[in-house]
Amino acid sequence: MPVRTEPQARTRRFEEAAVQALLAQYKPLPGVHDELVDGEGRPRAHWTSLLAALAEMGVEEVNRRFRAADRHLYRSGVFYRVYDDPNGGERPWPISHLPLVIDATEWRALERGLIQRAQMMEGLLSDLYGEGKLVRSGALPAAVVAGNPDFLRPMVGVDPHGGSFLKIYAADIGRGPDGNWWVLSDRTQSPSGAGYALENRIAIARALPDLARSLNVMRLAGYFQGLRAGLTKLDRSGEGRVGLLTPGPLNETYFEHAYLARYLGFVLLEGDDLTVRDNIVYVRTVAGLKRVDVLLRRLDADYADPLELNPSSRLGVPGLMQAIRAGGVAVVNALGAGVVEAPAMMGFLPRLGRQVLGEAPILPNVATWWCGQKAERARVLDSLDDLVLSPAFRRAVPGALEDGPVIGADLDPIRRAAVEHAIRTRGVDIVGQEAVRLSTMPVWSNGRLEPRPFILRIFVAATESGWTVMPGGFCRVSDSLDARAVTMQGGGRSADVWVLDAAPVEQTTLLPAPDAVEVKRQTGPLPSRAADNFFWLGRYVERAECTLRLLRTLAGRLSSTADGGGGSVPALLDLLQSWGAVPDELTRARPIRHVLAALTRRDRPGAIPNLIDNARHTASVIRDRLSPDAWRTLADLGLMMAEPAPAASAEPDAYERADRALRALAAFSGLASENMNRLAGWRFLDLGRRIERAIAVCRFARALVGETPSASTLDVLLELCDSQITYRSRYVMVESRAPVLDLVLLDPVNPRSLAFQIAAISDHLDVLPGHAGDALPPPEERLVARLSATMKAFDAVEFDDARLGQIEGRLMELSNEVAERYFIHRQPVETPWDLLA
Repeated sequence: MPVRTEPQARTRRFEEAAVQALLAQYKPLPGVHDELVDGEGRPRAHWTSLLAALAEMGVEEVNRRFRAADRHLYRSGVFYRVYDDPNGGERPWPISHLPLVIDATEWRALERGLIQRAQMMEGLLSDLYGEGKLVRSGALPAAVVAGNPDFLRPMVGVDPHGGSFLKIYAADIGRGPDGNWWVLSDRTQSPSGAGYALENRIAIARALPDLARSLNVMRLAGYFQGLRAGLTKLDRSGEGRVGLLTPGPLNETYFEHAYLARYLGFVLLEGDDLTVRDNIVYVRTVAGLKRVDVLLRRLDADYADPLELNPSSRLGVPGLMQAIRAGGVAVVNALGAGVVEAPAMMGFLPRLGRQVLGEAPILPNVATWWCGQKAERARVLDSLDDLVLSPAFRRAVPGALEDGPVIGADLDPIRRAAVEHAIRTRGVDIVGQEAVRLSTMPVWSNGRLEPRPFILRIFVAATESGWTVMPGGFCRVSDSLDARAVTMQGGGRSADVWVLDAAPVEQTTLLPAPDAVEVKRQTGPLPSRAADNFFWLGRYVERAECTLRLLRTLAGRLSSTADGGGGSVPALLDLLQSWGAVPDELTRARPIRHVLAALTRRDRPGAIPNLIDNARHTASVIRDRLSPDAWRTLADLGLMMAEPAPAASAEPDAYERADRALRALAAFSGLASENMNRLAGWRFLDLGRRIERAIAVCRFARALVGETPSASTLDVLLELCDSQITYRSRYVMVESRAPVLDLVLLDPVNPRSLAFQIAAISDHLDVLPGHAGDALPPPEERLVARLSATMKAFDAVEFDDARLGQIEGRLMELSNEVAERYFIHRQPVETPWDLLA
């Protein structure tokens, strides 16, 4: 026996020595609780395996793995938006690579406390929008409710669909110096962060896969499985019509909205996608109006209905409130649920909890004094330096707390006087809260461990089997030792949360059992807004490609011929001017300056940077329907266009810049062609590309081919239409007008020809909703039929400027007809829900 245990003892001593070496430079902050080490500086038991693994890997290996996690998040397109950022606001997701580790015993206590608090919040909401006993009894001042802008009077007396106001609850918690957890704030409006927590888990689990498995880290999928089942249960139609309602791509957490919609299998919707008819909510799809029964909202309740709530809202759905009252739709969380997350409520929650639940809250919240009461107001004024002063209801109090919460001791004399005056004259808008010194957790910084304050957000969902707590959460870590900076908008970072189980963790997935999978070949409805954006994404990408081909051709001609390209150069410059790619003041400038302007200027609508920005913005609205690779290709192209401009005299540099951008666009087109299912989304994307390419071919031919074109201009036309190799293989001769026009206009097998684009457009329209049956063909079908007849009725020599101009005009008219039919809904079209793409 001693022989067998000696190696184990040596291994244990080695691990302990390695852990101590890792902790040698770790300096816990005085006066706060530290998650990693105890008061004696010894590592806590549930952290030792993680520390030993890091020590065994060594600094270089740990850095390599964490860089891999960063690359995963970057390639996945994970971002958040900073509202005041002058550069557009999108920033890569900042991850703190070390997870917060919580042992099973402590987690079970947190679970009980959070479930109880979720039940308390549900009871409060039921009373506030129901009988109102708490206000009538005096337990809760009426001003705390009536003065709260999140209290929605139209919801009073409304029985929420499904019988409860809350389906998702979250709490921000922190640990005080005594080691106890405190609730810092409640999240009942539309809690965010669950999707980011899932992405954090995926990134860190890939960086430390063996460690995550060996430590029995509880999985997150079970929480999302219960949440999805609970929401689907609210669908009275039984067809699973659930949508995620988002404010749109300018919201700070839009990535999470798109990510959760895709992960949960819901339809991502904006307010403009929805309409209310006869108290039923419908989605505007390319096949007409389709009913949606459940909305998981990520939109603040006040903006949900401009008719009955905030009339200035452009994000909501007119009539939604009436549909809720009539039971025509379930909204999760219920409108008005945000009333109980106001800081003013926290001063009353300990007492209210006993009345609602019959027991004291397990998890205490931070001590709060609402200044709308005389005694509490006096206490706050007497202890101003020791308290955090916060708006009682919303994020700011004009004239006093413009930027949100402040610590009283940090106020300068002028601002202190303003805050004191506001407390005395408008105390109902301000609360004083105990300044909690948050505990710290380790972060990996420059190859060593350092302590940082953190706040943990934990999510609770109402499921068919009761309340379920996500075994983990969304942990925000400060970049500095100042706990007040724990915010993503203020520069904080996010960490994964590992809840350790005593036994091996079962594999959990959102996928159904193999023998219970229903075979289907559709992916749900395509909202008209999404179709519109697919269509214009195709047009912007193709427009950028055509412009880049023109610029590359022009730069190549300028650098390869002594006379600067002969007669083709003026025609190419005129095209750039007509497309709005270069400013008017460059009319007399050297041609290379036109090329550089079109490659770099952002003030011209037809310049490449502007076209790429438009394509990226359009793609961002349908991000949930694009592959991460496709999105990343557009993002990389945007970075490429932001590179410093080449010197004005460097024609080869301009040529190379245009060529690289063309290759990047080709990668995007290849991903769209090979990775997208041939459903309605892909068809609208390709339809936009085909219309744009057909218009460009017409313009190229009109600009370059007259009655007696030169061989040089015909060669330029072949180059612009990427048809030189085909022409050389067919005709052992110099360029001639008739065969060149036949190849670029009439050849049905040339993917760059005008005839090919029109045939592809016709094929797409034939299979889109509303084009089958014996009814009269719609306007867009008739237009395509006339275009097809034109292409068949004439030969190449009969095409002149007038005829090509007529075709170009009909293509633009066709674009308008497609928009009116599918995006504006000139006439409703009804198609069974399960046939939509």
